[in-house]
Amino acid sequence: MKRYNFWTLALSVMANLIAIPFPSWGQTAFPKEKQDGAILHAFCWSFNTIRDNMKAIHDAGFTMVQTSPANRCYVGEDGGMEIYGKGKWYYHYQPIEWTIGNYQLGSEEDFKAMTAEARKYGITVLVDVLPNHTAFDTTAVVPEFVAAVGGHDKLYHANGLNPIKDYDDRFECTTGGVGGLPDVNTENPLFQYYFMTYVNRLIADGAGGFRYDTAKHIGLPSDPLDEKSEKNDFWEVATGRKPVNGLTLANKDSLFIYGEVLQGKNVKEKEYSRYVGLTASNYGGEIRKALVQGSFKGVDIQSWHHPANPRHLVTWVESHDTYCNEGESSGLTDAQVRCGWTILVARAAGVPLFLSRPAGSSPENRWGNNRIGERGNDNFFHPEVVAANRFRQQMKGEPEHLRFSSDSTVVGIERGRHGLALVNVGEATAVSLPTSLPDGKYTDVVHQQSFSVKGGKLEGRMEKQESYLLYSLP
Repeated sequence: MKRYNFWTLALSVMANLIAIPFPSWGQTAFPKEKQDGAILHAFCWSFNTIRDNMKAIHDAGFTMVQTSPANRCYVGEDGGMEIYGKGKWYYHYQPIEWTIGNYQLGSEEDFKAMTAEARKYGITVLVDVLPNHTAFDTTAVVPEFVAAVGGHDKLYHANGLNPIKDYDDRFECTTGGVGGLPDVNTENPLFQYYFMTYVNRLIADGAGGFRYDTAKHIGLPSDPLDEKSEKNDFWEVATGRKPVNGLTLANKDSLFIYGEVLQGKNVKEKEYSRYVGLTASNYGGEIRKALVQGSFKGVDIQSWHHPANPRHLVTWVESHDTYCNEGESSGLTDAQVRCGWTILVARAAGVPLFLSRPAGSSPENRWGNNRIGERGNDNFFHPEVVAANRFRQQMKGEPEHLRFSSDSTVVGIERGRHGLALVNVGEATAVSLPTSLPDGKYTDVVHQQSFSVKGGKLEGRMEKQESYLLYSLP
């Protein structure tokens, strides 16, 4: 018998073979060369910390790194630098001026040094941007910002200082204050020009894409108008479909742009997908459900739970919001996160994002060392994560099939006849699954676990909450 090396990192195993076709919604918003990539969300890392860890990010198999917001932001607690406490992670989500650099993450020169280092390793830098609101304290917004948009009255929607009460009401959702943050008049051409000047400067300084925070709160052409707005054209301007006062988005065809369009009732996902990639928040919820209950029973991880092209989606086990806001995902262990991550990266579609949790964190201590600017914990370069990322790159273009074990604790994601990712979300177990892999013996390189394939059936043993990646490459 042949012996094949197995880069073992987890994916899903299924009793019955299911081939999953991709719907055709038209051209994806993501550049084709980035669709098989993986994003490290360097949450609360400073620009210098990201720069200093660029080789580690590259060696871990990530092709993109997402920064926290780079804009000048509100200074709270006398400039405290705790993620939560004397300082807050969400202060850099409270813009007071659209210029590059802030006291939490570093200067514009630091940003440029970071992107220069990223280019050495072929890594794309994504920047979190948030045009939808300003700081709670409107007096903290700098005079230059106010003047650039035509005055304080032109800065906010007529409804912008009223908090949203019904998030399912599109008028309230797109013109009211999110969580009490004042809602900017994103349809004001003077604001659009001012904001796009910032975006283009980020691009000139080396940014290769953007995440648009609270994107579902920025109106679409079909949405009702605020009384201060003539047309809902922000997304046409932000994606370079039209200029504003002679200014157009730079490098628009090469940028990786996605929006935080959290799914819910009356969210216009198909219309948003015409402009930007979207977050598959419901799919992340299904992944977490399986991890928490230790079983895929009653869980659907085959469907993307989204009407958009799956190649148009950013997927995650958790986001910084699910981790930080209500701690929805903070109870997951690092091992559980790795299991979910392997599922995401082994699939043929979706662009997965890995949240870097704070250094020293645990389910019992969400904030860990609690320092803004420092590198997160070591999970992003754990051998299982690295092997899963390499598997994703090796399996480009291979068709996908999902298989589940009879007890619903193991999922196998098969990529043609060349690779299989196995993920066990439950207790240690013997596994027996149908497979298209050639007959032979396989050893995964992470755990040195042995598996055998004979007559279209794979057998072996899987430890609790571990992933295994198996290869059958020519």
